[in-house]
Amino acid sequence: MDAGAQMLGRLSGFATTLRDNGFSIGLAEAADAARVLASPLAARPALLGQALRALFCADRQEWQKFDDIFAAYWLARGIRRVRTLSGAAPKQGPRTLRQLAAAGAPQGEPEARQAPQRHGEDGAANPADRRGRREGASAAQTLERMDFRHIADPASLAEAHAAAARLAAVLRTRLARRQRRASSGRRIDIRRSIRASIPHGGTPLELVWRRRRQRPLKLVVLLDASGSMSLYTAVFTRFIHGVMHGFGQADAFLFHTRLVQVSAALRDGDPQRAIERLSLLAEGVGGGTRIGACLAQFVRWHARRSLTSRSVLMIISDGYDTGAPGALGAAMAALRKRCRRIVWLNPMLGWKGYEPVARGMAEALPFVDLFAPAHTLESLQRLEPWFARL
Repeated sequence: MDAGAQMLGRLSGFATTLRDNGFSIGLAEAADAARVLASPLAARPALLGQALRALFCADRQEWQKFDDIFAAYWLARGIRRVRTLSGAAPKQGPRTLRQLAAAGAPQGEPEARQAPQRHGEDGAANPADRRGRREGASAAQTLERMDFRHIADPASLAEAHAAAARLAAVLRTRLARRQRRASSGRRIDIRRSIRASIPHGGTPLELVWRRRRQRPLKLVVLLDASGSMSLYTAVFTRFIHGVMHGFGQADAFLFHTRLVQVSAALRDGDPQRAIERLSLLAEGVGGGTRIGACLAQFVRWHARRSLTSRSVLMIISDGYDTGAPGALGAAMAALRKRCRRIVWLNPMLGWKGYEPVARGMAEALPFVDLFAPAHTLESLQRLEPWFARL
């Protein structure tokens, strides 16, 4: 078999591998790829990868996982990861929760928790080492998808707290971004322009511009700290601390049978000290809950100062209200008039068979813009694209 036929066979196998990983590749793309392979680009793997990426990737998800698949197939790197890349994120930063959890592993743990198995490395011939690497990746994935109420191991709980804090920092960056996409302007958005050129074979026919955002979004968080939420409160507190720390346009409140403002405590740079300060303020945590009365108190004493037309109100609660019927609906109607969006995160929404039929939840839903689960790190991660569109 000559070299040309061998390369075409390799290209055919690569296209099959991409299809197995969810790519939509037809005959036209395969023919264009064959022409790329016959060009001088084939002599330089980096340039070849860029050309094939622009040709084969049709959306953001495919763009994110292409590099790992290309390296695995053509350069024999990271082969063990190829079949599990459907949720992979860009290599330039720890964007997925699996990567966030691995990045926060203690220095004393084996490197297996931070890097995939790669052929040709010193540890590749050691079966025990390969098992450790697979187990590390599996543990990170399990932690990402484990319900917070089932995390009992102190080490896993600490890792979940750290991952939640890092995710919150990403979300904080989204909220504080000073520029946004625009149809015209003075500055080209290079990254989005490249993405828009993918359907045109990499030719930048459509330029995406960036303009200065007039005012940053403000996030106001109300966390239910009642007894029914006690198994989730610790992780959510770390998440809110990550959002609040270093981000001026944010306020935080705890509520159970009464409402407590905790913004100053959660802006403390030391997470442990912030939690200690919080415990001094949050008397009554773990008791009953009167959501309607607490939200009415927020509307009366804090809404005028905390909420504006650029505010996003995030309520984290299971929706079990022991207060007077109608109070929660009336408070939500008042809040709806004062803010840009209302997000309600309910940990129970991720439970199998759960339906939001409780009276309090039913009263609140007509005024909610986003009703989402918040029982795992993975569910918190899904908030980021929604906030990016605001």
